[in-house]
Amino acid sequence: MSEAKRLAGEQAIEYVEDGMVVGVGTGSTVAYFIDALGRIRDRIAGAVSSSEQSTARLKQHGIEVLELNDTGPLALYVDGADECDPHKRLIKGGGAALTREKIIAEASAKFVCIIDPAKQVDVLGRFPLPIEVIPMARSLVAREIVAKTGGQPVWREGVVTDNGNVVLDVHHLRIVDPVGLERELNQVPGVVSVGLFARRPADVVIVGGEPPRVL
Repeated sequence: MSEAKRLAGEQAIEYVEDGMVVGVGTGSTVAYFIDALGRIRDRIAGAVSSSEQSTARLKQHGIEVLELNDTGPLALYVDGADECDPHKRLIKGGGAALTREKIIAEASAKFVCIIDPAKQVDVLGRFPLPIEVIPMARSLVAREIVAKTGGQPVWREGVVTDNGNVVLDVHHLRIVDPVGLERELNQVPGVVSVGLFARRPADVVIVGGEPPRVL
């Protein structure tokens, strides 16, 4: 699947315009996008990064990394996904960067999602749903998740987000109402962010292949 990821990442460069500050996500597919972005770094004004991992890779390519508080709204955000349904709604957070990813997506006029074909599903939930949680609320949130969804939350032990929080991965879900579930879980005290990108889905999805498909 690495070739499909590379093709998707490189296709996304077509959405980058001269002088842009580009929002950049996290993950293996995004890494190919960052590498392609490095080849046109003199055409852009910089990038806003969703993770320390992406920040390091951007800097390796000589791309200036800016703070979202300083840039204001962005024209473009490019990121991957762990799952994508036919309505461009996503599950994200396999790399534990979901909160910053969601913030940048919200700040961006266009969200381009780059995936390999294996990430396409009819109904979200096959991939465990990541939820970022304040550490002291981990057990409380887990109990609420079981009560509200019937899913099985599993603490991703040994993982601390860039924000200093923990991640619960919720297994055995079939998410037929992603917008409603995102809204409901966001109301649980202790939840920082839910890995459902449904209220603000992707605007464009690029599926890697020969040639890449644009949805």
